[in-house]
Amino acid sequence: MKLNRMLAAMVGSVVLCAAATTQAATELVIATVNNGHMIEMQKLSKHFEEANPDIKLKWVTLEEGVLRQRVTTDVATKGGQFDIMTIGMYETPIWGKKGWLKELKFDDSYKVDDLLPAMRDGLSSEGKLYAAPFYGESSMLMYRADLVKDAGMEMPSNPTWDHVAQVAAKIHNPDKGVYGICLRGKPGWGDNMAFLTTLVNTYGGQWFNMEWKPQLETQPWKDAISFYVDLLTKYGPPGSANNSFNEILALYNEGKCGMWIDATIAASFISDPKQSKVADKVAFAQAPTKVTPKGANWLWAWALAIPESSTKSAEAQKFIQWATSTDYINLVGKEVGWGNVPTGTRQSTYDNADFKAAAKFADAELAAIKSANPADSTLEKSPYTGVQFAAIPEFQSIGVSVGQQMSSALAGQVKVEEALKTAQEAADREMRKAGYYK
Repeated sequence: MKLNRMLAAMVGSVVLCAAATTQAATELVIATVNNGHMIEMQKLSKHFEEANPDIKLKWVTLEEGVLRQRVTTDVATKGGQFDIMTIGMYETPIWGKKGWLKELKFDDSYKVDDLLPAMRDGLSSEGKLYAAPFYGESSMLMYRADLVKDAGMEMPSNPTWDHVAQVAAKIHNPDKGVYGICLRGKPGWGDNMAFLTTLVNTYGGQWFNMEWKPQLETQPWKDAISFYVDLLTKYGPPGSANNSFNEILALYNEGKCGMWIDATIAASFISDPKQSKVADKVAFAQAPTKVTPKGANWLWAWALAIPESSTKSAEAQKFIQWATSTDYINLVGKEVGWGNVPTGTRQSTYDNADFKAAAKFADAELAAIKSANPADSTLEKSPYTGVQFAAIPEFQSIGVSVGQQMSSALAGQVKVEEALKTAQEAADREMRKAGYYK
């Protein structure tokens, strides 16, 4: 009887210990975007969990537009749904200044000075780092060198939009499943408007003048959007109004896009023979220009941040330090391949001989990132910072409204002039409501 009681006590003790151990594990809920590098991070995060058995990771993986909505709502309402959020250069300084994000403070092993200045500055507010870059990007022209050559054309390292249109006309061959050019058309401030803002910039346009008045009916906007609609209507794939990054990536990897101007991060995917049927045929150039080179290529980082509402900031920062470190980049290089590491964040990546040997896009990517200047991205002086966005809280709503109109124009549902008029009116209402002018 006494032995049975002792055994029962021992079993109970073991159960209690096991329960305590289970309860001790901290769960971090991470909201992230459904692109290749983030998916790879989820696969490799087992290494983090093995090294940190007291921390468990729960992933919420969302399409880009849905992610933006979910994290914006959560951080603004202090909902506490997420411990780590994937956000970018638009949100970080604004949210940091509002006190919605926790400042990140890493130890010396993190080598914060190795972060590219453009990335570090774009994710800071008043000198404080509020998000760590998982990967950084600019935009550039990615093209099929074989198609260009076969057409008797050449692609300069700094092409103009006029030249790109000529090449698109020459290589467009829908009967063989090849479209001259693929560009974003899906509506969203970070979707079609990311690309279209750079197009408008290089046409000499801007979002707002120095009085904060929207400029959507000015000649540069009319010229840029008319060119875009005409170009994709003639030489783009069917249904371009529904295409964003992932849709075009799939088309490109199948050999269906002759050219693509988009995020530099795409270069690692389209030049990977495991993913791309045309990996050995791709080449790279800087984003095309028109009236001015200013603002022709964007600047962005997908970064990891901790909302102020999280009660697990120490554990969250530990994960962020791991996921954005040189050690993580080396892990990807070793396990996946150096051509597939997340780029655009650290100078040491571009100094790495293994990376340079594997990534033929490296020089073009770094040149694009270094050339983008958020403080001087428009021909006429502008009151805002940002290349493919205006860094004001109201831009998210305005960008979504304008993006919907531009997508409708591309789909042929409305004329360009009508779309710009409606977009101008919506932007004007938003800016008046926010008190920028009466």
